Amino acid sequence: MTPELLSTIITDLFHNFKQAIMITGFVFVMMMVIEYINVQTNGLWQNSISGNRWKQYLLAATLGVIPGCLGAFTAVALFSHRLISFGAIVTAMIATSGDEAFVMFARFPQKAILLTAILFAVSIIAGYVTDLLYKPKRLLTDFADREFPLHKEPECDCFQKETIFKQLTHPTTPRVLLFLLVSVLLLAVIIGVLAGDEPEWIRVTLYVVIGFSLFIVVSVPNHFLKKHLWNHIVKKHIPRIFLWTFGTLLVMAVLSYYLDVQQLISNNMLWVLLVAVLIGIIPESGPHLVFVTLFANDPSQIPFSILLASSIAQDGHGMLPLLAESKRGFVAVKVTNMIFALIAGMSGFLLGY
Repeated sequence: MTPELLSTIITDLFHNFKQAIMITGFVFVMMMVIEYINVQTNGLWQNSISGNRWKQYLLAATLGVIPGCLGAFTAVALFSHRLISFGAIVTAMIATSGDEAFVMFARFPQKAILLTAILFAVSIIAGYVTDLLYKPKRLLTDFADREFPLHKEPECDCFQKETIFKQLTHPTTPRVLLFLLVSVLLLAVIIGVLAGDEPEWIRVTLYVVIGFSLFIVVSVPNHFLKKHLWNHIVKKHIPRIFLWTFGTLLVMAVLSYYLDVQQLISNNMLWVLLVAVLIGIIPESGPHLVFVTLFANDPSQIPFSILLASSIAQDGHGMLPLLAESKRGFVAVKVTNMIFALIAGMSGFLLGY
């Protein structure tokens, strides 16, 4: 290995590491904000439940497009208690992109907004068509005897003025660590170590989101901070997001030294579409990042239609609760979503998108 090649590899490694830190940091603060909003508005979605299927599709699509797993988990809870139809749970899982949605908004926000709008529309149509053509009677018997009450978060007033001073003067270890993490992230954006080359509007957005997340860290009660922010986001989500992001960037960088990835993909685009849909079977956030990274690095490498097909087929780990509840339900939803992913992806590909 020549010194020049070694220097290039080290430079690329550092660049990918810094990029993974930036993406993970953005995901981290966005997940905190959404977790905060989710708990603060707890119960509002229940008031929208009715026997009207179109309202169910709209509710399911809305839950689905919320970045992360919370909306998908809520949809599974509603379905398992027979409050929404099978078509509505299909709607939610087509609309969701799991934690990858955060990454897409960080890497290509304008295209991510367009993709989200398309997923929202496609998911509602797919839900209606599914309920029209498929009546899974055996599946619904799995949930026939479920009690009506849904699992709710404990009562949590996320802004208690009388406790803020005590929390700041006698902070718990998780609060100190979270404050340091968010503060370092904000400082890195301010001095340009992270997102230094991004457009000004993206940097301003980062200031606002990180600033609000810092407010969350110093103001929420210990129960919320430990259960929702530390145990749920930091311990469960962030390590996996960073490892998948950095791992994907690293693999793509290594492959670029040995393979002409663009040429390989362009000559086998239909196979790439099929693989993107098949990978959607995996009930986990991460594998989809391969296609997100390819599209983010160079949109000419893969067309938008393949990213769309991948986004329809996969649902992060939103399906894991359904897998635990009903293996038959898990398979039924996955197969249905893959069919719609192939239809949408192939249609977009043939139209030149």
